[in-house]
Amino acid sequence: MISLTSPVRTRAHSWPAGVKLAALGAATFALFLISDLRILAAALVGMAGLYALPGRQFFRTGMERLRVLWPFLAILAIWHILTATYAEGAEIILRLLTAVGLANLVTMTTALSEMIAVIRLLATPLRRLGLSTRALELAIALVIRILPALIENGQRLSDAWRARSPRRPGWRVVVPFTLLALDDADHLAEALRARGGILENKET
Repeated sequence: MISLTSPVRTRAHSWPAGVKLAALGAATFALFLISDLRILAAALVGMAGLYALPGRQFFRTGMERLRVLWPFLAILAIWHILTATYAEGAEIILRLLTAVGLANLVTMTTALSEMIAVIRLLATPLRRLGLSTRALELAIALVIRILPALIENGQRLSDAWRARSPRRPGWRVVVPFTLLALDDADHLAEALRARGGILENKET
C-alpha cells in the first residue's frame, strides 16, 4: 500500500482537513448545478491552476494520478458522439474531470490520519447510539490506501503483457489481476487478524 499524500509541501497541507473536505463537497455540489460549458471549462482551468501553483513536480504528480480517468472519458466521449449529444457529453466530461481533480487535490494535501479523524468526528452520533464506527473508519482508510496499489498492479501486468506480445492485453490480464487483488486482500486480512481485527473492546 502507498500513501496518496504528496511529499511536496504546499500551504494547503496545513489547512484543517474538515475545511478542505467541506470545500470539496460545496464545490462538487456547485458543479452539478452548473450546465454552462463556459463556466465548467473555466472551473477545469482553475482546477489545473491549483495543481500548477506548488510547482512542476506537484503538477506532474497530480496529472499522472488523473490518468486513470482516461478510459472512462473515452467511453463517455464515444457514446455521446454516437448519440450526437455533444453538449451533454462535454458537460459530463468537464464536470467529472473537475470534480475528481479537486478530490485528488484534497487527498494529495491531506494526511490519511486527518481524514479518518474527520470521519470519526462525523460518526460521533452513531457511537452515542452504541454503534462501533471502527469498521467504517478502517474500510475508508483501506480503500484510499489500496486503490493506488491496485492501479499500479494493473499497469505492471499490462506492461508485462506488451513486453511479450504485440497484441493488446485487454481481457487477458483480468484473471491475473483478480488473483493479485485476492492475494493482497488475503495479506491484509492476516495483518488485521495479527493486530486484533477490526473490533474494539470499548469505544472512546
